[in-house]
Amino acid sequence: MSDNEMMEKEEIFSKVLRAGRRTYFFDVRATKAGDYYLTITESKKFTNDDGSFHYKKHKIYLYKEDFAGFTEILNEMTDYIVDEKGEEVISERHQKDYQKSYDNDSSSQKSDEVPASAESFTDVSFDDI
Repeated sequence: MSDNEMMEKEEIFSKVLRAGRRTYFFDVRATKAGDYYLTITESKKFTNDDGSFHYKKHKIYLYKEDFAGFTEILNEMTDYIVDEKGEEVISERHQKDYQKSYDNDSSSQKSDEVPASAESFTDVSFDDI
């Protein structure tokens, strides 16, 4: 039997969660003895400078005897995060193209005032060129 056939045979049930650049694969697999276990794979896409891309994968193997403890701690940790930080996603701040939005005070600026960020620019007349 080929390796692909072995892999297909041991995959029992699968689900996929696509989350931006990351994809999570949840796969129920069978051991040689016929028992089941869970693999969780995180696959993250990276783009090279030349436009090609590659994936980095991380895998967790979770066996039945660890389900209760794993679930308990996972629920405790996710509840803690939501309780402490809420459900709002703030990770956009860490993206390369993130632009900070200014406080509401800046919107009340008078129209003849120059924003502080524009003070470093020089007024150029194209007639001078």
